[in-house]
Amino acid sequence: GPRFRGVKMIPPGVHFLHYSAARGPPGEAEAFRENLQEMDKFLGPYPYESLKKWISLSSFISEPVVRKLQPESGQISAFSEVLPVASGKRSEDRAGQQLPPYDAGCRSYAEGMARLPEMKPRAGTEIRFTELPKQMYPDGATPEEITRHSMDLSYALEKVINQRYASQPQDLLAELQFAFICFLIGNVYDAFEHWKRLLNILCRSEVAVGKYQDLYTNLIFVLYHQLNEIPSDFFVDIVSQDNFLTSTLQVFFSYTCNAAVERTLRNKAEKFKAHLTKKFKWDFEAEPDDCAPVVVELPEGVQVD
Repeated sequence: GPRFRGVKMIPPGVHFLHYSAARGPPGEAEAFRENLQEMDKFLGPYPYESLKKWISLSSFISEPVVRKLQPESGQISAFSEVLPVASGKRSEDRAGQQLPPYDAGCRSYAEGMARLPEMKPRAGTEIRFTELPKQMYPDGATPEEITRHSMDLSYALEKVINQRYASQPQDLLAELQFAFICFLIGNVYDAFEHWKRLLNILCRSEVAVGKYQDLYTNLIFVLYHQLNEIPSDFFVDIVSQDNFLTSTLQVFFSYTCNAAVERTLRNKAEKFKAHLTKKFKWDFEAEPDDCAPVVVELPEGVQVD
């Protein structure tokens, strides 16, 4: 209500403070600082009934991880601030970029899209996620190696871990949680796309499952709590009607629910699979797409004998 001035009794740990911009009287913030002792009756207690859920969603996120991932500005916005890569306000600028005048009509939708300026995030405002590899195989790989690395993404996962988390691979789960929270609370769509891509690499890395069994045991814990926050049909592609998550987890369960995997991880994977099947009615028993032929693009100059 109008008497609200803030929150008190905040527990220690990482928190996500979300707010909307508002105009206040000049000097209001300074007046609050000078009368902190008078503020108590205007402060609402922290909602401890939601603390357990928050901890389950942020359990691997530490202060160093937050400093590493959050924008340099310290603020996360649903709509990123962007700037044009090249100036196009003046006629001479547009002529130099071979762009028509502003008032020239478009002859097609494609032409209109091509005229839009190329934009980039304002420096210091983008979330500093780990860059995920676009090429899933090493340079100089043979066609057979390209096919193998395109089916088992362990090579790509190792690149991600070595880039930032070589000393503590578990922190990769912190990044997965951070991305999910930025989407769930901050409505940052780019964070959701990063979450999907990172999860896809984790779930499709067969060799890594055997190497990082503690990481994958904790991944199940992370996903269990994240999926409790999202409707079952959220991941269904509007066009193809394919569910990104069921196809990704189907591959994951094929790697973790077998005798070659350590018992603790296997048991947790089997229980998680049964939970998802019961709660969401997802079918993980159909033949996965990975059993179908995989078409991969070979690097320029590489030929198959």
